[in-house]
Amino acid sequence: MLDVVLLNTKIKGHIAVSGMISWYNLEQPEGVHNLFYIVIKRIRMEGLFVPDFYHLYPKFLEMMLSRIKEGKIASIEDIVEGLESAPAALVGLSSGRNVGKQVMVVPREESIS
Repeated sequence: MLDVVLLNTKIKGHIAVSGMISWYNLEQPEGVHNLFYIVIKRIRMEGLFVPDFYHLYPKFLEMMLSRIKEGKIASIEDIVEGLESAPAALVGLSSGRNVGKQVMVVPREESIS
């Protein structure tokens, strides 16, 4: 993905980097070939680490809750039911099959026959 982003970033553009989920399950991560475009286009890449922003969480929460209550922001959930659905849901999560937040609903008591 970064190879494509680098080709399509404007001169003096900025790229925010947070997480590397596409590499999590790879034995040998794929290489990036277009790094020279960072120099040619004078691109700025900056890593973002969530703990650096914890102090802003109360303000974020206040702002987001009001927007959720007003209906300006809605979440999308991909819901699966039962423990038997868990393996497929996890595989789908890693492959990008799901849309939105993956939620697994497990009944409090499953009948055992």
